[in-house]
Parts: sequence; structure tokens; C-alpha cells
Amino acid sequence: MPTAREALLDAALAALARHPWSAVRMADLAVAARVSRQTLYNEFGSKEGLARALVRHEADAYLDGVRRLLAVPGPPASGRPDQGPDAPGPSARTLAAVAEWTVARAGDRPILRALLTGAWTEGLPRPRPARPGARPAPVPAQRRADAGPPAPGELLATAALCAGERRAAGCELALRLAVSHVVAPALPPEGQWAEPDSWRPMTPAMTSVIETILSVETTSPRKTMP
Repeated sequence: MPTAREALLDAALAALARHPWSAVRMADLAVAARVSRQTLYNEFGSKEGLARALVRHEADAYLDGVRRLLAVPGPPASGRPDQGPDAPGPSARTLAAVAEWTVARAGDRPILRALLTGAWTEGLPRPRPARPGARPAPVPAQRRADAGPPAPGELLATAALCAGERRAAGCELALRLAVSHVVAPALPPEGQWAEPDSWRPMTPAMTSVIETILSVETTSPRKTMP
């Protein structure tokens, strides 16, 4: 059963799918989540606090998804085993799957799309960190949210580190390629903007690029992207 905080965040996301953030009312969210308005304010402090929590929630959900995908064993593109104590990390195909999922999820979730690209539309909450010197929120999760949302580069770097030190550069490459597709989706010949699934035909080519980067990464003393 979801907690009151989770229910309120879910209600806020559902309301944001129907209305711009400026039209979302705290009283309506409390009713939708079946909690009192006092509980809502105890959790978030204000609508601005709720906005910060909502954005932090989307960032955390994305990072959790990346971790789950990276933890799933899959057939390596190069024929080398990806599992075991000497495994170098996720394969190029796994990283391509992470990129593919990133494109699809960003297509469905406007807040995540804004977090990844830095392009915040007028209808979305764009919270700033809590003002310096403000009284810390009593709820630990809210204190974390009040620190402000991660910048696009910070979010990508954090996600890339989920692949481990040896594969962080390759993972960041995959994610940056994914974000470039989110920013400028492929335009097919018939002239209709592609859906997120349009990433799938690009996966083999991207896998090859990532394999090349991973090869450089494991032989270079710096272990960084060229």
C-alpha cells in the first residue's frame, strides 16, 4: 500500500497530465490522494516544495530504472561473458537497451524529458532549491528534494556510474546519444515525427559505436572517453 507521500506524488503526476502546473490545486491533490490538506503540507511544506519533490521523484525513478536494466544479464555483443567475478561490466547491447529505454521513458514523461534536456516547458513545474537559510523540512525525503533538481549533466553522470567505473564512459555515451534523440527525434521519409520506438532500428549501429568506445576504454591508461 502506498504511503501518503507516494499517493500525493502520484496524484500530482496524474493532475499534471491533464493541466499545467499553475492550474494544479493542492486541495484537489489531497482529495485525489485521500489525505488531509494538513498531511499534504506536513509532507511538502508548500506547492513549491511539492514541485521539488515531484521532480526529485522523477529523477530517482529514472535512476532506479537504469540500475534495474544494468542488473539484467544479457548476451554480450562481442561473445565475451558479462557475468562472473571477472566480468568487465554491462555489454554494449545492455547499454544500448538502457539508451532505448531512456528514449521511450522520456517520450512518456515530460518531467524526465525536461530533466534530461534542460528544456522546461511553461506547463511544467520548474522548482528552484529552497532558499538559503530556510528552516529544514521535517521530512527527510523533503530535505533531499529541497536541495533542488539535478542538472542534465549531473543526472547523466549519476546514471552512468550505475554501470560501474569500467563502463561508466560507455554508459554515458549511450545516454548522451539517447538524449540527442530525445532533443531531435528522427524524421522519417513520410514526414511524421517518430515515436520513441523509432530508436530500435538504430540500436545495432549504436551498439557497434559503444563497443568501439568500450574497447578504447579498457586499453587506455586514462580509461576515459576519447
